[in-house]
Amino acid sequence: MITSQSGYILGIGSNIEPYKNIALIITELVNTFKTIHLSRVLQIPPIGMNSSRDFLNLVVFIETDLPELDLKQQCNQIETALGRDRNDPDRKMKDRPADLDILAAAHFPEDAMRPANSITDEYFLYPLLDELTSFLTDKDCNLLQHGKKIEIGDLTFGQTATTINRDRRAGNEGVV
Repeated sequence: MITSQSGYILGIGSNIEPYKNIALIITELVNTFKTIHLSRVLQIPPIGMNSSRDFLNLVVFIETDLPELDLKQQCNQIETALGRDRNDPDRKMKDRPADLDILAAAHFPEDAMRPANSITDEYFLYPLLDELTSFLTDKDCNLLQHGKKIEIGDLTFGQTATTINRDRRAGNEGVV
């Protein structure tokens, strides 16, 4: 369980080389923020678009006091660096290597009882939001779908909710 902390909940997805790109997205976030809390990673069929490529999706809570506009710029930079054309007017309907959306500002544990549908209308993220909130508050959550394993060197995540801490001085990452 985390102590009182403010930050943002992000929805993250990829359906172009999703294992590679989710690993790259999380690497960028870990390199930028000291601590991130992640839901498991689920494979989800595309919704609202004509594609045969499934997405890998997860939600994360980033502990930060960064203004939302600055965080949005960082998310957009990650998307662009991984090949997403942010200027394409049809970008929401196309396959994408990276999709990072700020779903909500949050303060835990106060926001632990907030229903998922008050955070986003993307219903496919509801189980992941419920899992992340339960993880952050030490409550039980029964998510039936198995998470997908993502690897970054010898660091693995995605099969269950977890926390990744980075010690910038030592350059070490660790899963708690």
